[in-house]
Amino acid sequence: MTGPCFISFFLLFNLLPFFQTLEASHCSIKGLPLVRNIADLPQDNYGRGGLSHITVAGSLLHGLKEVEVWLQTFAPGSRTPIHRHSCEEVFVVLKGSGTLYLASSSNKYPGKPEEHFIFSNSTFHIPVNDVHQVWNTNEHEDLQMLVIISRPPIKVFIYEDWLMPHTAAKLKFPYYWDEQCFQVPQKDEL
Repeated sequence: MTGPCFISFFLLFNLLPFFQTLEASHCSIKGLPLVRNIADLPQDNYGRGGLSHITVAGSLLHGLKEVEVWLQTFAPGSRTPIHRHSCEEVFVVLKGSGTLYLASSSNKYPGKPEEHFIFSNSTFHIPVNDVHQVWNTNEHEDLQMLVIISRPPIKVFIYEDWLMPHTAAKLKFPYYWDEQCFQVPQKDEL
């Protein structure tokens, strides 16, 4: 079997995974293999210099309902905005080091946050609605973390500073990495 039929069969068999991946849109699980290489997943900085975000397993991208998993890498000096959200969040620091700033949501505004040193092989969690910020304060190495959130997709409230009242925080929903795939218009909560 060395004729045109064999070549056609050989090409079809070897290119089938490629065509299945093409069939899947960026916002659909149709055609995606169950086991995926993280390096093949879409990554972007979403206009935030120093950030690399990959949704490893997500609600809008993969159809999950209870949890979402991200791989985020922050270049030296980069950070998240000061923010809170209505979900629990767990971090596993894979490499690098930095600082977690954490303030309670029990006052009228966040106030002076507690500072916590985070480092490779450490883990921490953020309670629902606690205002926080993660900052790569290491000048020489990227900070890379696996992030697990509950109740996706999340509503994020962003603060200009630690003295901004909770009621003045700006709602960002859907969040940057969910915008392309979010289909349902949302009502304002207020």
